[in-house]
Amino acid sequence: MADQDSRTGARYATRELIDYVDRVHAAHDPALARAFAAPDQHDMPAIQVGASEGKTLTLLMRLIGARNVVEVGTLAGYSALRLIAGLAPGGKLWTFELEPKHAQVARDNFAAAGVADRVEVRVGAALSGLRAIESEGPFDAMFIDADKAGYADYARWGQRNLRPGGLLLGDNAYFFGDLLGNKPGAAQMREFHEFVAQHFDSVCLPTPDGVVVAIRR
Repeated sequence: MADQDSRTGARYATRELIDYVDRVHAAHDPALARAFAAPDQHDMPAIQVGASEGKTLTLLMRLIGARNVVEVGTLAGYSALRLIAGLAPGGKLWTFELEPKHAQVARDNFAAAGVADRVEVRVGAALSGLRAIESEGPFDAMFIDADKAGYADYARWGQRNLRPGGLLLGDNAYFFGDLLGNKPGAAQMREFHEFVAQHFDSVCLPTPDGVVVAIRR
């Protein structure tokens, strides 16, 4: 029987190893490098997905032939660029960001990458913004990487507005290691997991902080 380290990969996932596989499989072009570095350069939290998680978003979009995709939590636009890279021709991303400053940094990064015509950045509370685009659906995929207490509500929206076979993706699914604890937001994150497991075919991938991958039934 495998021990805990073998199951989690913790024994092997050194910083040097991760840097190597990121460089080989998920290297940055200039546009991605600019967006990845933007939080440090603009006094923003550097909480974007890692390079391999980002490339995974691209591949998942390609696998399902995604055209209409929603993202909750834009930050500097790094994950959005990864999603856009996987869209079918003519595809579009709607991305929601609460902070106007972050949204503007993302817009600048989209323009620099030459994809501004493929993405719409909406500023403000995501739930109200999501309701405003429902007529554009059904959607092929939804990526959630925002306020953790809102994940269950975002998943409920996804269950109603994703097409059958559409993907729901949720980052930080381990809640920074506190998923089973009592910190504010932990109960809501567990609610997210349990709702998704009930209404989707789902798995939680053991990335450093967990990523839920779910297919709408």
